[in-house]
Amino acid sequence: MSSSQPFLTSSPLSLTFGQRRKSRFTYKQLSQLGSSSPTCPLRVIAHIDLDAFYAQCEGVRLNIADDQPLAVQQWQGLIAINYPARRFGLSRFITIEEAKRLCPNLIMQHVATWKEGDDKWAYHEDAFAHIATHKVSLDPYRMESRKILACIKDVLPPPPLQRVEKASVDEVFLDLSAHVHSILLERYPEISGPAPYDDPTEWLPRPHTSALDWDTDALVDLDSTETEEDDPDWDDIAMLVGSEIVRSVRLAILQRLKYTCSAGIACNKMIAKLGSAHKKPNQQTIVRNRATQQFLGNLNFTKIRNFGGKLGEEVVAKFGTDQVKELLDVSMGQLKSKLGDDTGSWVYETIRGNDFSEVNSRTQIKSMLSAKSFRPTINSIEQAERWLRIFVADIFSRLVEEGVLENKRRPKTINLHHRQGGQMRSRQAPIPSGKAIDENMLFSIAKTLLGQIIVDGRAWPCSNLQLSVGGFEEGLTGNRGIGSFLVRSDEIKALKHPYQDTDDHPLVNEASKTKKRPRVGNAAMEKFTSIDGHGESEDVTANNTSSSILSDSPPFRDEHSDVLGNMSGYVSDASVADRLGSKTPDGEARLKSPVDERYHCKACNSTITWAGKEEHEDWHFAKSVQAQEKYSSTQPQQSTGHSRSFSSLVHRKTGNHKAKHVSQKREKGQSRLAFDR
Repeated sequence: MSSSQPFLTSSPLSLTFGQRRKSRFTYKQLSQLGSSSPTCPLRVIAHIDLDAFYAQCEGVRLNIADDQPLAVQQWQGLIAINYPARRFGLSRFITIEEAKRLCPNLIMQHVATWKEGDDKWAYHEDAFAHIATHKVSLDPYRMESRKILACIKDVLPPPPLQRVEKASVDEVFLDLSAHVHSILLERYPEISGPAPYDDPTEWLPRPHTSALDWDTDALVDLDSTETEEDDPDWDDIAMLVGSEIVRSVRLAILQRLKYTCSAGIACNKMIAKLGSAHKKPNQQTIVRNRATQQFLGNLNFTKIRNFGGKLGEEVVAKFGTDQVKELLDVSMGQLKSKLGDDTGSWVYETIRGNDFSEVNSRTQIKSMLSAKSFRPTINSIEQAERWLRIFVADIFSRLVEEGVLENKRRPKTINLHHRQGGQMRSRQAPIPSGKAIDENMLFSIAKTLLGQIIVDGRAWPCSNLQLSVGGFEEGLTGNRGIGSFLVRSDEIKALKHPYQDTDDHPLVNEASKTKKRPRVGNAAMEKFTSIDGHGESEDVTANNTSSSILSDSPPFRDEHSDVLGNMSGYVSDASVADRLGSKTPDGEARLKSPVDERYHCKACNSTITWAGKEEHEDWHFAKSVQAQEKYSSTQPQQSTGHSRSFSSLVHRKTGNHKAKHVSQKREKGQSRLAFDR
């Protein structure tokens, strides 16, 4: 569909002195288009709305012809009517009998229901007559909605070019800005280069296109101050590209899933949503920037998103109109004085088509509710538990859609509301955070809450039950228990020697396995750490390695020895990673090859494993202490000074403050450490 005005060349900036003038947009704004900035004037937003979605779902499921009148029934009312049935004057506010009278060949399909005692929803022919024992299920429509959303995402390029927001079960917002930007750079090389003089505030060159083909789109007429004689600018080109993308998305939904949908394309979410409802069914409406006031001026502002309800009633009552064009004459000061500063400013901007809300890839759900009013009432715990089972199944199916199985999001609390007579009571419990959520867990908690209400008394007859979950939080993907941060000794060997299998690899035999190092040294060093004044020894390294600290050769000198192989129990895999993958304090790279995992000690010219580096340094430290003591014993006149030196060494190494004041004179409870005696 084309505009009612004759389509000629256009632009608010005409030819001057035989040269084309520059665009009204800058290189910076073009760059903002690529980043999907909500304030970019070139922004392209689309709203896709399924036509009579519930009715279409039933029509596709039943394989009904497109021109067959069909309505979706819930108990004794109609909740959805397809467009062929609407031609007969049917609406959702008429009775079943009136609908049959107006359209004798009308097919009425009742929604799926949960039947008391069943663990799965189903379509029941007589569901409308069993309101007391059935509960409505919208799961079939949610399932189809997920298919449509997946189809849309499949047609569009992957993120970051793709930005999709599921607004409801039958509508989706698309931010096409980044996608349009990439196409513009391909089609129009003159804007793909850097800005002149590297100045992003430079104006873009005008598009060379003088006429645009809008194909079958419904094009909203331009504002009264604009004409189709003006050459198109880059905002028009961007809208045209966006309309092509949306047309391909709608075609894919129709061909793959057999659903028709309408769409609106504009510069923001508010106008795009109004545009999708402008021409239905199965059409798309383009609202160019230069047509915004023309489009909004003829609307009732209560149709604008967030402008209905009490706010709309308040504006009508205070200003005596519900038309946008009449409200445009009201100043911001008047709006603020009567509606408040924040509301007045919002109304002023909204009726002028200004909306900077972003398309959110994920709309966060705050709570989920499943409820049933009982007519007649229920009077036993068995009946109540059967309904709780249905509520849990209903909620869990929606939790799956929210990503609870992938631990993307999960609720923290579960609530049960119970009505008996005129009294509503409720109980709440936390959902264990350390366990995966499933139906059995939720049902068990719900039964416990019901039991608490029953214990309080006056539980029957029950006229209403409501089960809800809330307090949603982001899940920790890849979260692990503490056990997963610990590695057994045999697993550490596997990390160090991934190509060896100590059980059945032919290259590994008993002779090559690491043996325990014999205890060497003297008893004096066993007292090395017993500086607490009582002579009791405490090991400062794992597995009593301090007992061999004074062997004649440094520990781990053997290049085939493996201290990790002798470690029992668990060791933090973080420490293993530190020793196998980073750099030394000296900046030397630690190689992960099993052969090259060696540390070269400059003090003794030894090569040892990185795992044994710390113990090797302890050995050097102990040897230095031993040498100090030997020297001290031969120089009694300087013993005080050397005692202080020994004390400071021990304090630095062990961190024990009691060693700070070791002196030549022993106090009560102290004993002199005997080195090499």
